Amino acid sequence: MKKSALFGSVTAFALAATGAMAAEGDTLKEVKARGVLNCGVNTGLIGFAAPDANGNWTGFDVAFCKAVAAAVLGDATKVKYVPTTGQTRFTALSSGEVDLLARNSTWTFQRDTDLKLDFVGVNYFDGQGFMVRKDLGVSSAKELDGATICIQTGTTTELNLADYFKANNMTYQPVNIDSNAEGEQQYMAGACDAYTTDASGLAATRASFADPENHIILPEIISKEPLGPAVRHGDNNWGDITRWTLYALIAAEEYGVTSANIEELSKSSTNPEVQRLLGTTDNLGGMIGLDAAWAKNAIKAGGNYGEIFAATIGEQTPIGLARGLNAQWTQGGLMYAMPFR
Repeated sequence: MKKSALFGSVTAFALAATGAMAAEGDTLKEVKARGVLNCGVNTGLIGFAAPDANGNWTGFDVAFCKAVAAAVLGDATKVKYVPTTGQTRFTALSSGEVDLLARNSTWTFQRDTDLKLDFVGVNYFDGQGFMVRKDLGVSSAKELDGATICIQTGTTTELNLADYFKANNMTYQPVNIDSNAEGEQQYMAGACDAYTTDASGLAATRASFADPENHIILPEIISKEPLGPAVRHGDNNWGDITRWTLYALIAAEEYGVTSANIEELSKSSTNPEVQRLLGTTDNLGGMIGLDAAWAKNAIKAGGNYGEIFAATIGEQTPIGLARGLNAQWTQGGLMYAMPFR
């Protein structure tokens, strides 16, 4: 065998072996050895996960990838973004191709049990909606009887759509798409009367249009869509790391820890939970194989949950989403972090 062929075979074997190791439950060890977090994201959804002209990824889900990388590796830039579609995302996770899936995915019974995924929490409470052109003259989803509707395959929206139309004695013609980009193209080309997906995704898609004012999101929300990051079932420590990284971002907002004051609070806060969160007492990181500053690093990567929301999808961005259910529990929302003690 030629040397180059032998080297290629050895390399392929090594890659397969490390992928298998990650898939079998030693993700932290694999990520540290690799020095990079492989994070599965959307193929391109402005506000949530999308690359710019220079290939730099930004967005709400991207910020979580960066926070986990900062917690584990001490460097928020140590992320490889792996674009996944609605059909490929869970295979990419279960096979070990990605260490973490942060791709506006709904936490469901089947995914949690049959697909053997662990959703580490909810980072966005959403619901399925419909977008139509203003000149269609439709003001309610109940006026869509007989409509053609663009819908991504491999998503919860398929069953929700069928259930909604059946319950309202309506019919529709599905136009199947594989990605949001294809959905946008088909919708703009007039291949469908309406586009249905999570309401946040519709807002993000509309924001990318040259004429967003000519498209409306109908008022009906037809489902509950608790979106959240997921990891493989069976790797409890990695699940703890990603789960508590999410909780650290949410708790930081509740406690008033921001990217601007985090260093000062590390030195001066007398709040015991803030002290534990920022690693000045107790060293919670040691319990999950990380250093004492893991949560502090995660928060510094992009700010607390509220800062990330405001910068990527909030009311002052083109996406224009209000906090709503995603406000802190102290403000009437559902965002809640477990205690750091």
